[in-house]
Amino acid sequence: MKDILQTIADNKRREIEVLYQNDQRPLYLNPEKLWLKPVFSMSQSIREKNGGIIAEFKRRSPSKGEIAPMADVAKIIPEYVSGGAAACSVLTDTRFFGGSSADLAVAQTLAEETPLLRKDFIISKVQIAEARALGASAILLIASILSKEELAEFHNYAHQYRMETLVEIHGLEELDKLSFSPDMLGVNNRNLSTFHTDLSHSFHLVKSLPHDTVLVAESGIKSARDIKRLRDAGFQGFLIGEAFMSTKEPGKTLQNFIENSY
Repeated sequence: MKDILQTIADNKRREIEVLYQNDQRPLYLNPEKLWLKPVFSMSQSIREKNGGIIAEFKRRSPSKGEIAPMADVAKIIPEYVSGGAAACSVLTDTRFFGGSSADLAVAQTLAEETPLLRKDFIISKVQIAEARALGASAILLIASILSKEELAEFHNYAHQYRMETLVEIHGLEELDKLSFSPDMLGVNNRNLSTFHTDLSHSFHLVKSLPHDTVLVAESGIKSARDIKRLRDAGFQGFLIGEAFMSTKEPGKTLQNFIENSY
């Protein structure tokens, strides 16, 4: 089977190369824009807000295809906020997930004080600066596509702009890449090379994870019962997209998850 993650990462590198070639960088390099947007702690919100759910906005995925192809971020984000999300995740990859940087910019105007996570395949500091300019309070760093040096560099760079990092792993061997303590540590139940999803993966790994950071379970969470089991196992945050976006009322579905997860 072709490595889907590698395909996505290679495409992202080409996008960055084109960005530099066309010199479309003023947004990212303008110091004023990097400091105008407010920043809210995602890790603190997960710890303190009932439910700990990171509600994700996404239109499609390589594994599921179209989920909500016509979804409007201006409609969904306010629903998530009123539904009680601890944070909102916005996918900004266009080719594989149907998102855009514009989605994040719009979300920022509607999220109130709810932290926003830029969900993308970050391989360059320019994407981190862009995330700050567009209003993100946190970024995702995927350990499997970054070196130990890149992870530390990108984590520190995000902190320079007051953003937090959610470092995502799939296997315990990736913990060896961490020379720092991430603000949040995520376990992706979806193998990004094959996109096979198995919720039991989080339960297998959690006992071996450091508990001095916010632990986040990602992918494959389909019910309030799943959240309760994961919380009892030691997770504090729960990143959920498809289970909400595939319904007619994502915000109400989120609210029901929170109410029934204790």
